[in-house]
Amino acid sequence: MSQVRSEHPGGGAGRLEPLMPLTNELITRVLRDRGYRYFTDSDGDVGGHWDNTLIYFFRIGEQQEMLQIRTMARRTFTIDEVPHLYAFCNSWNHDKIWPKAYVHVSDDGTAGVYGEVTTDLEKGVTVAQLDQLIMCGISTGCALAEAVADLP
Repeated sequence: MSQVRSEHPGGGAGRLEPLMPLTNELITRVLRDRGYRYFTDSDGDVGGHWDNTLIYFFRIGEQQEMLQIRTMARRTFTIDEVPHLYAFCNSWNHDKIWPKAYVHVSDDGTAGVYGEVTTDLEKGVTVAQLDQLIMCGISTGCALAEAVADLP
């Protein structure tokens, strides 16, 4: 098993930490260690609410080795507002690294803005690395949702 030197909140700097496969148990461990409340839905996916924003932690890929942190901004829009939302997302993606923003139109004709941070963890991840990825996904996802809420 590979190891890397890392820092973890509450842990010592420079200690060796093993690379572990990405699992829902590891994701919930990081959330629990941060004191966050989360849920597991009927599909087994982990999610939670931060700053009134729904965020999911999906494992995707052939072997579920990729972490996708998906933000779903609460505000919804009409189908007529989609061109404006495309412009917003294009501007966001031009100016920001995370999350990638896109428009999603639901079956009921409402539109929303989603954000995604996706990381390939095929070789494994340490607890400290996963903690950092999750914190970045949550903070940038909440920033996106706040910007969406402020749209005219």
